[in-house]
Amino acid sequence: MKIANFSIKQYDKESLLKANEQFGHELTFFDTRLDRHTTALTQGFEGVSVFVNDDVCAECIAQLAEGGTRIICTRSAGFNQINLEAAEEHGVTVARVPAYSPNAVSEFTVGLILTLGRKIHRAYNRVRENNFELDGLQGFEIKGRTIAVLGTGRIGAEVIKNLSGFGPHILAYDPYRNPEIEDLVEYIDDVQEIISQADIISLHMPLTPETYHIIGPETIPHIKEGAMIVNTSRGALIDTAAVIEALKDGKIGSMAIDVYEEEGDIFFQDLSDRVVRDDVFSRLLTLPNVLVTGHQAFLTDRALLKIAVVTLQNFSEFEGSGFVATAVTQKGTRGG
Repeated sequence: MKIANFSIKQYDKESLLKANEQFGHELTFFDTRLDRHTTALTQGFEGVSVFVNDDVCAECIAQLAEGGTRIICTRSAGFNQINLEAAEEHGVTVARVPAYSPNAVSEFTVGLILTLGRKIHRAYNRVRENNFELDGLQGFEIKGRTIAVLGTGRIGAEVIKNLSGFGPHILAYDPYRNPEIEDLVEYIDDVQEIISQADIISLHMPLTPETYHIIGPETIPHIKEGAMIVNTSRGALIDTAAVIEALKDGKIGSMAIDVYEEEGDIFFQDLSDRVVRDDVFSRLLTLPNVLVTGHQAFLTDRALLKIAVVTLQNFSEFEGSGFVATAVTQKGTRGG
């Protein structure tokens, strides 16, 4: 199949080329994002692959379909960047990579908790300046703390498994309970109740109308005083402006994020010689109790290869039978 790949970095290209040795697709790479301004590049491509910050809007999908595109594969588990209603309307199949490496994101999440909780990032900066003073670096231990994991799908379950070895009390929230980890957690069915008990809140939920700004003005008052928030899922789970105010007054003790609601114009590019125009994000970076990374939780050798293999396999399945096991929309009908 002739496939146009958007938002491509060198590591994407390398992994896709390696994976394609077993599939034999005709791959074309674009480092630009796909949106309504770049859809002309997709003319004649039956398949299109995208990533999390592409904007596959209704207008974009209409142009894709007119140009011959029959399937869109996102190289991610989430698919909120794609207008599914428009895909259904135009009969375009949408597929994803539901479980490229849950452990990669899980280990990174644990790393953020340890780094922020023990202030490793601040110690690193001090030592580089020959400052070996320990004042201000007092942290806390995970053992005996209460951790709330919101979302217990594949990644959330791995976070629970990895954290359980530290000896915390783990609470979990998810409308659909995961039997794999029920013996490791105490499920609580109310968000406000679970966050009121937690010393650490870790977010692993998909972005839906129900989870949008799940940490925001309505829930922040219920958060335990001084709690840590960690988000390696979707940026818009957090109302950043509201959280900044809670960080300033001490209601929230600290926060580590690998995702940001408006990251599309910031992440995955070098802006070191420019002024970032997002004032909320810039303000966030000034807070000493905040740790920000640029959407890298997925970035391991194993995960990249798995993403590439599943993405190209999705195209091959569609080419062979018109059916894709990981489809979100299938021949104009929304799937599971």
